[in-house]
Amino acid sequence: MVGWLEHPLLKWFLPVLMLGAAFPLVYLVFRGTWRSLEFEALELRQRLAAEGRFDFRPLVTLTLGVLILVMQEYYGQLHFYRDKLAPVLLAKLATARGDHASTLPCTLPCTLPATLSATLDLYSELLGRAWWGLTRIAGYLTPYLVWRLVFPADSLRDLGLRFRGLGQHAWLYALFVVVMIPILLIVSRQPDFGAYYPIYSLAGRSWADFLVWEGIYIAQFVALEMFFRGWWIRTTRIFGTGAIFSMIVPYCMVHFGKPYLEVCSALIAGVVLGSLSIRTRSIWAGVAVHVTVAILMDVLSLERKGQLPSALTATSSQHLHFPFWRAIIWVAWGLAGAVLMAKVARVWPAARAAWSQRRCSPPTDPRPR
Repeated sequence: MVGWLEHPLLKWFLPVLMLGAAFPLVYLVFRGTWRSLEFEALELRQRLAAEGRFDFRPLVTLTLGVLILVMQEYYGQLHFYRDKLAPVLLAKLATARGDHASTLPCTLPCTLPATLSATLDLYSELLGRAWWGLTRIAGYLTPYLVWRLVFPADSLRDLGLRFRGLGQHAWLYALFVVVMIPILLIVSRQPDFGAYYPIYSLAGRSWADFLVWEGIYIAQFVALEMFFRGWWIRTTRIFGTGAIFSMIVPYCMVHFGKPYLEVCSALIAGVVLGSLSIRTRSIWAGVAVHVTVAILMDVLSLERKGQLPSALTATSSQHLHFPFWRAIIWVAWGLAGAVLMAKVARVWPAARAAWSQRRCSPPTDPRPR
């Protein structure tokens, strides 16, 4: 356990330390992307000024984004399902079987509603997490529907949904995986990490629980990337690099309540994934990164607690043991490393030739002629 990370003074300044350490590398990789984004924003502002027009996209984006995030926070959480929706659902079932009592299980001979009620009770948390995932997916996809109505001339595919050119940027995804896996192995030893993940506390109860939960989890991550790295930063491109850095503010805030180290890491991840989305003109590399990291976090947490799934379902006596979780993690890390090495092998000859030419070229005379 990395106990020194729990020192209050260090944790207080940790975001500054992390950003200070990461910024030089992030700037080195994405400085060209940021520069081109600034030039594009400048040209757009100049054109709008010359035409006497105003770009309403940032106004609509920020207003709609705030409304969606507020609705998710107050009506999309597990406690809302438990306190408001589940009692209504159980009352409807009780009425359907002629039993107006709200207690379970049902002892009346009407077996279908009773069985359904027992199933709802068994999977009550999973249903609550499904509500959480559904509200996030619906909220994150709402801007695409609004945009079709408000700005019909804008192509939705230009909001980061294109696949073209994804392969040539695979090395950036590989770089992220190579860096993140060792970090996850360290962070997974933190007590707040194990207490929080997986978000669905019964994910390790059975393979059915695990797979259904991961399906919900992955789907909301795809929608999240569409929202932040697809729609948000492209509809605020007039801000230049501010489109990326303003996006990480709400992106960091949706992590509130998660482990402190993860919230701090969201600052860096938001900049990297946003810059990657602008550079590749696609969200799908970011989706691959986000989904990979999220699944690994769940697996490492379940492994740490000795709760990796083995039963087929919550009520099944059949078990399927899978002893190769760690092997999969290291294979993924090795494949990502191989992709990086292949990239280096391709660009190294040209980089070495350029360096040699720069060293051998005669120095230029700085004096004016």
